[in-house]
Amino acid sequence: MMNWNVLPDLCAVALLTCAFASTVRRSQAKTARLWLGGWLLVAAHFASSLFLHYPGIVGTAGLYTGTITLVIAGVIFQTAVIPYKEEPSRRWMTLLLAAMNTLYMILLIAGKSPAWQLNLAAALFAAGPLLITLSAIRRFNRKIRWATVILNVSLAVFLLHFQNRPGIGSYLAFNAVLCTVFLGCSINFLFAYRRPTTGSVISIIGFFAWAAVFVLGPWLFYAYPAIHVESEVWNLPKFIVAVGMILILLEGQIEHNRHLALHDPLTGLPNRRLFEDRLSSALDRARRSGTQMALLIVDLNGFKKVNDSFGHHIGDLLLQRAGAIFTGRVRRSDTVARTGGDEFSIVLEEPVSRTEAMHVSHALLELLGEPMLLGDDSLVRISASIGIAVYPEEAGDMESLCIAADRKMYEEKMKRSAESNPQKQPAAKPLTA
Repeated sequence: MMNWNVLPDLCAVALLTCAFASTVRRSQAKTARLWLGGWLLVAAHFASSLFLHYPGIVGTAGLYTGTITLVIAGVIFQTAVIPYKEEPSRRWMTLLLAAMNTLYMILLIAGKSPAWQLNLAAALFAAGPLLITLSAIRRFNRKIRWATVILNVSLAVFLLHFQNRPGIGSYLAFNAVLCTVFLGCSINFLFAYRRPTTGSVISIIGFFAWAAVFVLGPWLFYAYPAIHVESEVWNLPKFIVAVGMILILLEGQIEHNRHLALHDPLTGLPNRRLFEDRLSSALDRARRSGTQMALLIVDLNGFKKVNDSFGHHIGDLLLQRAGAIFTGRVRRSDTVARTGGDEFSIVLEEPVSRTEAMHVSHALLELLGEPMLLGDDSLVRISASIGIAVYPEEAGDMESLCIAADRKMYEEKMKRSAESNPQKQPAAKPLTA
């Protein structure tokens, strides 16, 4: 009675799911956990298929369970990849698609549902997604959402036209729903991964092939009934998709590790290694074009007192705030890096002159001089010392430019220290009611 033909596929999917789970453990993305849930449902689909040949309620339960788990897995794959995680209508669209597909498949498999019930369920494929899209259109109006609407409206039109035909209507409707679900996965992956990678390309092709199975299968069945295709061939796209998804996660981990290697984990700014690379490139561009560029080295005055008075947590918040101030003041073509504990370096690229660099320096000092409310009840006041070196006016290479800017920063720091009395001007004070 057991349908042993699906056992090899079940074992293969189970192994791929285990490999997928191992990859997900190392990934921080919520999408990865949703994908894992989808593959667990695919494994449940194959497990349910073992009981399809059982007579009575066991075989029926296997058919219902196998179909519903496959449909919901497809919906999860389709909606989990949408990049707008905080959009409320995304969650409602996921629940609606899962509910609509489940309801329709239950009515279709039951086989005794009145025509009006099937027609109403088919019409929901058009009305539901369109209603959610229109209700959220002012807040969320993206091509990826309209692609879902168009796909489901097309499905509704097809179902209303074919589902009630005697003989083949139910068979065509069944395959049309599954084809639409996995074609939606391919389209959403195409929208989500605009920068093609090996994993995304394999996943897009795999989902498209998975959807095509539900078109080619019925066509071969009716056009060439003598041709028999083994189930392993029809299940091949599932394994292609699994491999593609695993590659996407591995590519994401590699990119994340590369980012960590080149960026400061606290502020997210480039670290010294990436700063030196950016500075070297900026110098090369300035040499080729015969223009100037400037290097600013910024040291926060009073940072140690903030750490001693308020703790390292507030000190970390101060560094993050300072990094945000610097990034917000310079151009996107410039570079802001954290190159030491409380030291930041800024590369100002062309067109720039000493006057412009001084203007940026004064603006940064004014912004840093404003009181900063950090945490729940800490009002912090700091200042900074900034050293400026301009290429090629003061240095002709990277090392000389850094030395010149560093020397001027320390001269400025000593000057400020001599002019001020830190005991009378504390670096920070708590905010009182």
